[in-house]
Amino acid sequence: MLLFKRAYWDGLTSGAITLTFRRWQRAHVKVGGRYRCHPIGVLEVDAVTVVTAPKITPQDAKRAGFLSVDALLGYLTELGPLDDDSPLYRIELHHGGDGDRVPLALVDRLDAADVESIGAALSRLDKQAPWSCRTLALIDAFPRVAASELAARAGRKTASFKADVCKLKKLGLTQSFEVGYELAPRGRAYVDAASLARRP
Repeated sequence: MLLFKRAYWDGLTSGAITLTFRRWQRAHVKVGGRYRCHPIGVLEVDAVTVVTAPKITPQDAKRAGFLSVDALLGYLTELGPLDDDSPLYRIELHHGGDGDRVPLALVDRLDAADVESIGAALSRLDKQAPWSCRTLALIDAFPRVAASELAARAGRKTASFKADVCKLKKLGLTQSFEVGYELAPRGRAYVDAASLARRP
């Protein structure tokens, strides 16, 4: 998986950002690999090389979404001191499509009608047995925890638990990671709104 802060999402999807640098001990991606980058979709890796800071060019910095080499190096030093001999992974990439992204998942502001609509959709999912809100609460309490562990906490089988989480994802309420799940911005907004509505 490749993770990026929100500030870089638009550049990655538009193609303005086609390069990133990582301070890894070992390579976490390979050439030709397709990696989820939630919530924007899939990123495809075109090249991976190891460089040092003096080898980074102004063009590299621009392709990585920074105004200058100094700005890029400043960002990289957030993880600790960076000297001229420190190895950096230089990763060329491009946006490979939406993958399983649900655009609604990025909506983090809901009005009363939105909350009512989501609540109605969850009620339909709960027609046989109530599980949706409990599953959202479980994901909220244990983000990025393996589905098998979450299923065990819920007293359910892993396969059926994962299938139900997919239903929540299609509503834009959750997002999946290599391990576990998190509430999507829309899911967080709904949980917060629903909790507020239940207060006396």
